[in-house]
Amino acid sequence: MAYVEELLRNEESGKISFGNHSLPEKKKVENFKSGNDLLKVKTFKEMTRLEKNDLFVFESEPGTSVFDFEQTDNGVTFKVSSDEDAQITVGLAEDTEYTVSINGSESGKMKTNLSGKLSFSVELSNDELVEVKITK
Repeated sequence: MAYVEELLRNEESGKISFGNHSLPEKKKVENFKSGNDLLKVKTFKEMTRLEKNDLFVFESEPGTSVFDFEQTDNGVTFKVSSDEDAQITVGLAEDTEYTVSINGSESGKMKTNLSGKLSFSVELSNDELVEVKITK
C-alpha cells in the first residue's frame, strides 16, 4: 500500500510527499517547514488537503497519498495513489489555461476559475501510482 506514513515529508529532490488515504480518522500536521514555506496537511480516507502559507494548494476526495509534489510558476507535477477514483482540486494562477496530463495521456486543456482552482478526476485503484502533470 502506497501512502506517506509520516503524513508530510520533504524529499531529497526538493519535492514533498503527503497524505495517507488509509487512515480511518482525520489527522493533521501543521507548521511543517519546507524551504521558506510553512505547510499544513489534513488527511484520512475521505479527504486529503494541503495548504502552503495558509493558502489552498491541493485537495482530493476521497483521500489520497501524493508523492513528489512540485509546484512551479509553470504548473504542478505529482504522483497520486488511492484504492478508488478521486476528484482532485489544485490551486494555480487564476483565470489561466492549463494542459492536464495523466500517466502521459493528455486529458485536454482546462481553465482555472477566478480563485485559481482547477478540478479534475483521476481513475485510481489498487494503490497504483498515477502521474499527473499540469502545465501552462
